[in-house]
Amino acid sequence: MSEGETVKNEYDELRCTINGTDYSIAAPPSERLLMILRDRLGLTGTKRSCDIGRCGACMVLIDGKSVNACLAMAYQCGGKRITTIEGVAAGGIDPIQQAFLEEGGFQCGYCTPGMIVSVAALLGEHPDPTDDEIAEALSGNLCRCTGYGGIWRAVKRAIEARRSAAT
Repeated sequence: MSEGETVKNEYDELRCTINGTDYSIAAPPSERLLMILRDRLGLTGTKRSCDIGRCGACMVLIDGKSVNACLAMAYQCGGKRITTIEGVAAGGIDPIQQAFLEEGGFQCGYCTPGMIVSVAALLGEHPDPTDDEIAEALSGNLCRCTGYGGIWRAVKRAIEARRSAAT
């Protein structure tokens, strides 16, 4: 290296809010959000599975929208509000989680965090969704145990619980 040359730091400072806590994390811009959450912050509720955005096991909310954490890069998360499954239950068990428990909306449980986060995004945008809106919201989540009947019932119960709480 010649005199006067500078070495570009391969790490940037990622500043974001995760589950209500502000973070400043040194990370390469292309590091996946999934790895930051799991490996750096120990938020292992967000699951790693396909790594190509097809299964939904790594679903998180970024500014209220459902996003596959395996596809979101650090540089895309700067200044954003990120909510993981741990953040969904920050104030105690969420009605969506309760509905999944009561309706058997899980079998092995691997897809459950992503499903619950997707339902949280849906109900944040559409408090009284149609069946088509529910199907669309869950379309990015795969349940390998074929537990869709329980999942569908859980979503319907969560909608009713929120409706009852609002009145």
